[in-house]
Amino acid sequence: MPELVVTALLAPSRLSLSLLRFCMWVAVYAAALLAAAAYTCAALLGVLCRPRLGCCGRPRSSPPAGLRDPALGEHRFLALQSSGLRLHYVSAGRGNGPLLLFLHGFPETWFSWRHQLREFGPHFHAVAVDMRGYGGSDKPGGVDSYTLDLLAADVRDVVHGLGYSKCVLVAHDWGGVIAWHVSTYYPALVERMVVISAPPRPVFQEFSLRHVTQLFRSNYMFLFQLRWLPEKLLSMSDFQLLKTTLAHYKRGIPQLSPSELEACLYDFTQPGGLTGPLNYYRNLFRDFPLEPQELSTPTLLLWGDQDPVLDKRLVDAIGAHFMPGRLEAHVLPGVGHWAPQSHAALVHHYMWAFLGDLPR
Repeated sequence: MPELVVTALLAPSRLSLSLLRFCMWVAVYAAALLAAAAYTCAALLGVLCRPRLGCCGRPRSSPPAGLRDPALGEHRFLALQSSGLRLHYVSAGRGNGPLLLFLHGFPETWFSWRHQLREFGPHFHAVAVDMRGYGGSDKPGGVDSYTLDLLAADVRDVVHGLGYSKCVLVAHDWGGVIAWHVSTYYPALVERMVVISAPPRPVFQEFSLRHVTQLFRSNYMFLFQLRWLPEKLLSMSDFQLLKTTLAHYKRGIPQLSPSELEACLYDFTQPGGLTGPLNYYRNLFRDFPLEPQELSTPTLLLWGDQDPVLDKRLVDAIGAHFMPGRLEAHVLPGVGHWAPQSHAALVHHYMWAFLGDLPR
């Protein structure tokens, strides 16, 4: 068939897709402006209530002791083959078992896996990385440096750079989003997965279009589409919004000590420490609409039934896309979004049951 005829036949479909994407971006930025107004009011109220903390965040001059605890593992750096970026990671490689690679979310760093490094380090090669843009890892400029394809390639390069051909991915929040992508496009790289509170992007998109309440739960992701303002709001009153996210009495991490909170915050308080992580969100809508995918990697999925940002019904939505017998899912009663830190013993219980047959 002549190319001109093919182009003419496809023109209506292309026009419809372009119109759909245009409407989507209009809706996204309208939601972003509404979210910006709400979060700006919250941040200004914080300044009024805590005037001594001021409008700007205070960079911490030195890392807290928790970030230097040798019991958690050795701090190392790895140059990635594809990008040349240098990633920081902590290796608790005292075991002889396979590589357990831990991927964190936001606002987290490698430190969010401290309990798991202690638990699994004696039996496996447990490695927790700072993803690109975070912590001690390189922070390339520009939103285009944080696409999901590039983040997945980073994971591939880490596995190979550590001398392995495959790994067990253990991931939370944004780390889970990346892990789902890795398992889809680099299936030979992932032996098994443990995913905590993170849906695949196509499932999240499909679910959100059917359940608008999920968009209200995730309203912050619209704010993060904007430039400059989110960084400013998150840093006001000495990073009060981040502190509230992590240490809220109901929605945060129970019993998070002041020293642990400072260790969680430290890297975000440094100059430019927020922009790289927020650029992950600024790529969320670039591929709309996404095609559904069949999931087949053997996966343990853990989800808190009190998660304030992700609906627990997403568990069933994820299961609907899995090949039979490949998914083991548990909804944890009384658990919120931060299960690896807030309910470490429970997470370890399910992980050992899932990974117990691996050599170590």
